[in-house]
Amino acid sequence: MRLSIKSALIAASALTLAACGGAGGDSRDSVRVVGSSTVFPFAKTVAENAAISNPGMTAPLIESTGSGGGFQLFCNGVGAQTPDITNASRRMKASEFATCQENGVTDIIEVQVGLDGIAFASAQGGIMMNLTPEIVYRALAAAPYGGEQTTQLWSDVDPSLPSEPILVYGPPSSSGTRDALKELVLEAGCKANADMKALKETDEDKYDQVCTEVRSDGKYVDQGEQDNLIVQKISNNDKSIGVFGYSYLEENADKVQGLPMNGSEPTYENISSFAYPGARPLFMYVKKAHVDAIPGLKEYMAEWAKSWDADGPLAKIGLVASPDDVRAANLAKVTDLTPMTGDELK
Repeated sequence: MRLSIKSALIAASALTLAACGGAGGDSRDSVRVVGSSTVFPFAKTVAENAAISNPGMTAPLIESTGSGGGFQLFCNGVGAQTPDITNASRRMKASEFATCQENGVTDIIEVQVGLDGIAFASAQGGIMMNLTPEIVYRALAAAPYGGEQTTQLWSDVDPSLPSEPILVYGPPSSSGTRDALKELVLEAGCKANADMKALKETDEDKYDQVCTEVRSDGKYVDQGEQDNLIVQKISNNDKSIGVFGYSYLEENADKVQGLPMNGSEPTYENISSFAYPGARPLFMYVKKAHVDAIPGLKEYMAEWAKSWDADGPLAKIGLVASPDDVRAANLAKVTDLTPMTGDELK
């Protein structure tokens, strides 16, 4: 009975949305976008340009909620009381896709909008070191390789590093940047250890905890979903390091400097070639049920596709263009509105 009622409510919401551009009695005349703080500046620029390109269109509302928070809002259901799009600096998880399906968000269009890198940075003229995933893992893990975390100075991690206190400002657990930090850097540093590779085979939950849990003793400081605040923090303390999206490094090049990883600088070229270990794709997820009902949604999606080339307006503010074939495939998704399937996330 409960499933029947839930299905009826979802159907009613979808019908109301289609009929009047809204649901729950509240029609909406503009696009609503939530999600990643990393994608936020790009989404905001696209929104501004879409409004200019389409006279009479109300500029989309863009909110920075973090990738995880965005998926929660996006998957609540269909209707004008829910977002049309969520941005993410990581791919949707299978569990999030399942939640969407359960709540009636059944047709989701996944679009890779470009690439980004997790940049490690310090103040201009501040602390400088050549990092590796293993160094970062040993410095930031709550229990490195399952042992006690005792490092206080960077030189405790590696004698070649500065004898300065470890202090890293970074994203919270709700952020896609934090997820990418775990997957692309911390886990990479952890599984270089043969014992950890063996642990993954015998106890995957323990492996995830050991390899991705970040220390909470004040050496890693969660700065919320505001990457610009991390820039401010490291600009005011030349002994500290920040972790944020590459676009913020480029935007604030007069204040901060990138730190190399495995000898590779966090540059546009190194991210586009994946030579830099922190390179990652960026996404937007669109509710197909909203495309014909919410004014401006088609136009906003089209503006993204006009903007993501290597010589486009988003490259000027730090977005790294996806390879040509990837851009072509995602242009087709924007044009054809092809929904993703759960099998793609396995």
